Amino acid sequence: MAPPLLSFENLGLIQGAGWLFRSLDIHVGERDRLALIGRNGAGKTTLLKLIAGTVEPDEGKRSVVPGRHVVMLEQDPDVSAFATLHDFATSGAKAPAAHEVEAIADQLGIDLSRAAATASGGERRRAAICRALASEPDILLLDEPTNHLDIAAITWLEDWLTRFNGAFIVISHDRTFLTRLTRSTLWLDRGSLRRQEIGFGGFEAWMEKAYADEARAAEKLDAKLKIEAHWLERGVTARRKRNQGRLAKLWEMRAQRAAMIGPQGGAKLEVTANDTKTKSVITAEHVTKQFGDRAVIKDFSIRIQRGDRIGIVGGNGAGKTTLLRLLTGDLQLDSGTITLAKTLDGIVIDQQRSLMQPDKRVRDVLAEGGDWIDVRGVRKHVHGYLKDFLFDPSLAEAKIGTLSGGERSRLLLAREFARESNLLVLDEPTNDLDLETLDLLQEVIADYDGTVLIVSHDRDFLDRTVTVTLGLDGSGRIDVIAGGYADWEAKRQKPNAAGKRSAAKADTPAAPPPPKAAKLSYKDQRDYDLLPGQIEALEAAIARDEAALADPDLYAKNPKRFAELSATIEKARAQKDAAEERWLELAEQVEALQG
Repeated sequence: MAPPLLSFENLGLIQGAGWLFRSLDIHVGERDRLALIGRNGAGKTTLLKLIAGTVEPDEGKRSVVPGRHVVMLEQDPDVSAFATLHDFATSGAKAPAAHEVEAIADQLGIDLSRAAATASGGERRRAAICRALASEPDILLLDEPTNHLDIAAITWLEDWLTRFNGAFIVISHDRTFLTRLTRSTLWLDRGSLRRQEIGFGGFEAWMEKAYADEARAAEKLDAKLKIEAHWLERGVTARRKRNQGRLAKLWEMRAQRAAMIGPQGGAKLEVTANDTKTKSVITAEHVTKQFGDRAVIKDFSIRIQRGDRIGIVGGNGAGKTTLLRLLTGDLQLDSGTITLAKTLDGIVIDQQRSLMQPDKRVRDVLAEGGDWIDVRGVRKHVHGYLKDFLFDPSLAEAKIGTLSGGERSRLLLAREFARESNLLVLDEPTNDLDLETLDLLQEVIADYDGTVLIVSHDRDFLDRTVTVTLGLDGSGRIDVIAGGYADWEAKRQKPNAAGKRSAAKADTPAAPPPPKAAKLSYKDQRDYDLLPGQIEALEAAIARDEAALADPDLYAKNPKRFAELSATIEKARAQKDAAEERWLELAEQVEALQG
């Protein structure tokens, strides 16, 4: 076996009052394709900087084969010291050749003469990619490389990395990107680092097995409480099963919307059912929008109904933001009509994080400094609501400035989802989120009662979330497709097969078939029939007890009752999770018997 290009032995780093991690061993070999996975705040970016040699460890020895070049693409490149993006991309002690930088810039479609001070996040990211790739790296360290890139640029980067002869380590929230490119996985979890020779596609199964093994070992060692706390926080299997159930429901919703979309991808506006008309929240008819001589939107029509999850995709400059602003009434159209329901009450997730001032506490952002927060009309304690969004309740007193970028994004989502609304507008919501938070965001969107408009470059997220995709190709024409990004891509590649469903993900179930055609045992059939009602009853009981628990005076007046309610809710949630998992297992059996 060839010796590694880079090694870090016995790596340790102190952060604050303790060790962020300690006794880590890392080896990077020729043509390694490594995914670095871990929760927000676990130290992924810090670890990548240690490997790059830009941060000094408190313990450990770093070794690099002489003559080998290690290059890091940072998550948020600092271009403030440069006049233009070209100056930035050709700077540094080992600056790449200008012609190499310019060749990559042409392929990525970026004008490097752009003033650095006014460059957008996407432009800064593309300039940093030009600089990194043109530097002839032997080991490439990539920190969220797809942030702020459109799908065309992500596809180009995937192709480049596929041909790359060196090794790379990548941190990314983009499941499709990771699945296509990686062959090994580094998992940073609670201060330890594990490696498995599987790509990201096998990570979730490995992770679930690791947690299950830990739980069994902890039982034997009488340390179960510590592991259970982590298990409840992660909810690995339960969350995955719940997501499978929601995906099955998503397929049903897509099928319903497909029936309302014409064969050419245009919405059928001749809706005869009065019930459907009353559900319409946004109706666009023959809308056109021009900037100068260019028509960004041409003769576009759609009826968006209550409960729709609309994904908007396309390259930079294709008109995604223009379309979003038109649909929400924020931009004047040139011709046609857009009608918004009078009761429409929308919120827009602020990706600029203007509320995230470093000196504020988490409690200040969520509850204006108080103990209680109104979550869509229901009062919840701050600590309980933080747990819903995968935070340790003790973080309520933490300063925003101590949170990682991903934790800030998650906190912002928690704050915005608490507000009452019936329209949610998400513009690139997946930037800076870890994979667990993406799973949580999918759950929250699936459970949201209103309509959702999403602009995103995250293909997997769209496939798991939206019922209808609006695809912009830059010509002004907009495809209206029932389904996610993969369905739009399939239509573009095979115009005559636009109605076919794209190949499903390995963990994406089809809607379960009706029980009457299955041949289950008497007990299994009875469970299959009765569990949905039991789950609804448990949900109602949980909602009732949570409402009682929301009484701000309950703890002071009757702490015993407060504790009893808390325990009852936890027990009911566990029963509900078990019931959902049991029903999904039976649904899979029915599907297999029907297949």
